[in-house]
Amino acid sequence: MDEVDTARVNWRKSTRSNGSGNCVEVADDLAGKVGLRDSKDPASPVLTFAPAAWATFVEAARTGTLGR
Repeated sequence: MDEVDTARVNWRKSTRSNGSGNCVEVADDLAGKVGLRDSKDPASPVLTFAPAAWATFVEAARTGTLGR
């Protein structure tokens, strides 16, 4: 991944987060990639995905077809 200042990225948590702190954050603006990180440890490594791959994952999770 190209060097991106992740502190300046707009991270967001799931609207289904229950406030326990056990969730991930997603950012759409990581040099053309989608970033995913642990919300409890913002300095931890960031996983990145191609936007199309992320969209496929989200749709599968939304429709309950993930892993089929």
